[in-house]
Amino acid sequence: MIPLSVDQLTTVVRGVPHDIPPDPPRVTGPVVIDSRKVESGSLFAALPGERVDGHDYAAGAVADGAALVLAGRPVGVPAVVVDDVVAALSALAAHLVREARPTVVALTGSAGKTSTKDLIAQLLRTTGPTVWTPGSYNNEIGLPLTVLAADESTRHLVLEMGARGVGHIRALTELTPPRIGAVLNVGTAHIGEFGSRETIARAKGELVESLPPADEGGVAVLNADDPLVRAMSARTRARVLLFGEAEDAGVRAENARLTPDGRPAFTLVTPTGCADVTMRLYGEHHVSNALAAAAVAHEVGMSASAIAQTLAEAGPLSKWRMEVTERADGVVIVNDAYNANPDSMRAALRTLVHMGAARPGGGRTWAVLGEMAELGDDAFAEHDAVGRLAVRLNVNRLVSVGGQEAAWLDMGAKNEGSWGEESVRVSDAQAAVELLRGQLRPGDVVLVKASRAVGLEQVALRLAADADGEVAAR
Repeated sequence: MIPLSVDQLTTVVRGVPHDIPPDPPRVTGPVVIDSRKVESGSLFAALPGERVDGHDYAAGAVADGAALVLAGRPVGVPAVVVDDVVAALSALAAHLVREARPTVVALTGSAGKTSTKDLIAQLLRTTGPTVWTPGSYNNEIGLPLTVLAADESTRHLVLEMGARGVGHIRALTELTPPRIGAVLNVGTAHIGEFGSRETIARAKGELVESLPPADEGGVAVLNADDPLVRAMSARTRARVLLFGEAEDAGVRAENARLTPDGRPAFTLVTPTGCADVTMRLYGEHHVSNALAAAAVAHEVGMSASAIAQTLAEAGPLSKWRMEVTERADGVVIVNDAYNANPDSMRAALRTLVHMGAARPGGGRTWAVLGEMAELGDDAFAEHDAVGRLAVRLNVNRLVSVGGQEAAWLDMGAKNEGSWGEESVRVSDAQAAVELLRGQLRPGDVVLVKASRAVGLEQVALRLAADADGEVAAR
């Protein structure tokens, strides 16, 4: 955060100071919306919520060291009062970008945003101070808070941008105009809200439309292997750099494959050279993620060898995304329970089968799956298809967890393969844990995956804790 006086803050957010003492405080610490995270000099933003109101915690925040409160009404302690606290945070973030002038890198896509953002952050921080979106803090509140973690020394600002509808990404880019924008893919995540992949492409393409022209340094990093993304080159004034496995991609992978334990390996080709990469992360989908990150790193001046070395060393910065634990008894737990959509489900199942085949004696593979949310009218077909795919890939056991969507997963598997005990549906995470504890044996590999609201991470965490599990990749 750039230090601000009361007067400066009031001007930026167009607010009114209240209860300011004769010796006005100065904001020198982070901007927080959780009073438990207040540090000395913080600005506490009092957001109203469905269950709690931040204004009720304002006095406590100041007592714990907050310099000021950004509030929607007077709160009895030093505060700047505004009409809309969220809008004020956005104004403050825009001010910081203008003052600090970091290189803003923004990315969006239907799948892989957070993993790719984490890779970009690990690459760019080798070249200078870098601030990036924590977790998937990618909406109208999370993005300003990410920006406000930067200061005058920040060289790169890496921002993940999510969308729930047309116009959302445009609004985020107006807040923090990017110089480099990457679009990863257009899939079926949130298709229930958007209605079609074409509408999703329209929304995601707002990112490249926001970029400055090529002669002002704008760069659009686009997936050459996704036709809807490749077509976005016609929607931008920026210079286009394609990434992927297509022959015309400026940053591409050659000889892409998985190691026996499921890690991506490939030859990275960039406009300035080539280098071999073997990643620590798990899953074939990370090839595309790594190429997008490599393209961004190339644009800020990193060599192919430096990019390859950092990609080989990079680990997951965000939890529950292909997080692999090998227990002392030889059971492997793959916790990919942070989120799920049809594309990421397919990639995770393929990785599961690959990992199982590499286990000594060919361990059994278990897919513990739950609902993929926000699929709208496509929900039945997509869940049915994932159940069928589990059979086609020769997954040994499918455990579907939850209600109607789980029933569709189970039904798809049984209709595809005439399965009996190979596929079972259970009511909740506790039932899944009890089932697996009674049947797992050394060498088995267990994938746990569902949309975030299902809470299946509890299955993975509890199974991983059994037998004194040791984290193999974190």
